[in-house]
Amino acid sequence: MADFILINSPNSTAVAGGCRALQYGDGLFTTMRVSQGEIALWSLHLARLQYSARRLGFVEPDWQQLSAWLQVQARQMTADCVFKLLISRGIGGRGYAADPKAEVSFYLYQAPMPDYRALKAAGLKVGLAKLRLAAQPALAGLKHCNRLEQVLLKQELAGTALDDLVVADSNDLVIEGSAANLFYQLHGHWYTPPLDKCGVAGVMRSHIMQQQPQIAERPLALHELPLLSAMFFSNALLGIAAVRELDGRPLPMAAVHSLQQQVLC
Repeated sequence: MADFILINSPNSTAVAGGCRALQYGDGLFTTMRVSQGEIALWSLHLARLQYSARRLGFVEPDWQQLSAWLQVQARQMTADCVFKLLISRGIGGRGYAADPKAEVSFYLYQAPMPDYRALKAAGLKVGLAKLRLAAQPALAGLKHCNRLEQVLLKQELAGTALDDLVVADSNDLVIEGSAANLFYQLHGHWYTPPLDKCGVAGVMRSHIMQQQPQIAERPLALHELPLLSAMFFSNALLGIAAVRELDGRPLPMAAVHSLQQQVLC
């Protein structure tokens, strides 16, 4: 049976020293919004976890047991909050080589829900990140625990007066924000960058594309940014947030607000 551990519970169990997520980043995680005792978009979070665990070759856990456990925890929340679920491959193995029989461990961290209302009303002021994402198709799209690029991006962002950064890869193709996916409008059509080489396939990104099937994946080069007529960022906590200024250039937000009314977040 898998381990279920509440990290910030008064009775929490310390993370085992042999935990592969701790030692090697050999794990996955997802960040969820809990509202009125329910996990928003849980079916999409679960589908991504299942897909990612298969991609990484984890021993298949009991997903129904996980869902039931999380629902019990969510129903105990008296206010909106954030759940961060981390799945480790488990314990053991010699160095990088994992124990093929290791059972996964689940760690749940609960935090207050950030208040994004003022930020979303004003719109995001974004610039261009200096750091470039490395291409690794084997990990592309997965929200794995190797997130040092994002740590460095947040350090870069902290040294600015911006709300977020547009992040490109080593080929100068736009991929995402520092902790969000992005969508852009070009010649009257909405697109989002493909994530087949790097980047995280966000749950809110999937939700938006399910509800707006006309949105296509299209590569976006940095030199095309001056041609864009609108842009927004998205993630499971933020929802949809329009960009009001892109690299010093004002962007209209009306098209984003129109689309936002069509997407149930």
